[in-house]
Amino acid sequence: MQKRIVSWLKKEVKKTGAKGIILGLSGGIDSAVVAALSKKAVTSGRVLALLLPCLSQPQDLKDAKLVAKSLDIKTKKIDLSGLYGSLLKLLPPGNSLARANLKPRLRMLTLYYFANNLNYLVCGTGNKSELTVGYFTKYGDGGVDILPIGNLLKGQVRKLAEELGLPDRIITKPPTAGLWQGQTDEGEMGITYPELDAIILRLEKGLPQLSPRHKVRKVKQMYSRSSHKRQGPKICTV
Repeated sequence: MQKRIVSWLKKEVKKTGAKGIILGLSGGIDSAVVAALSKKAVTSGRVLALLLPCLSQPQDLKDAKLVAKSLDIKTKKIDLSGLYGSLLKLLPPGNSLARANLKPRLRMLTLYYFANNLNYLVCGTGNKSELTVGYFTKYGDGGVDILPIGNLLKGQVRKLAEELGLPDRIITKPPTAGLWQGQTDEGEMGITYPELDAIILRLEKGLPQLSPRHKVRKVKQMYSRSSHKRQGPKICTV
């Protein structure tokens, strides 16, 4: 699995004529795995990890630095907190989701600014579990050039992290998008990753579900409602 992804990354970089890879390093397991794979594909000198706190938890930044140090890759910190606050002052009042989604979208535009300057590919960190149910921000963390772990379920990402020798703290840390204090992926989705992975696998293989019906129904609904996120803009044919 590891070799296949690294080979794919090498081909994508070469095919597009890019000079390297850029990604946002959040301090979580997905971005850590992607950073490690990127380094294997293009060497550490051509991988840039942006640290993009936006009123984030201080521990997340410490964890991101821990990953970067363990991998010996270049980083640059751009604190988006002030920009985020200024933007909220310019905009009319919005609900919590609208405000939270501004953060990944600010990170996306920052990543592409650097990518355009350096001729790097923006490497996404989304996994199959999250992509399937739409647990990402459209044109935020979903706004990327390539998704090397986009076909791996969360459990597979965790196993890959162990193979890559990433710090234990990163592997065992509760997954969070860091959109607000105390937020966790599983808490927000209302389902654990092992449950989600099991349901997705059985749906794909057409096998009878072993999970409670209400959880299977929930996953199907999340998949259906988020279909627009996995497609490009619809074009009217005339």
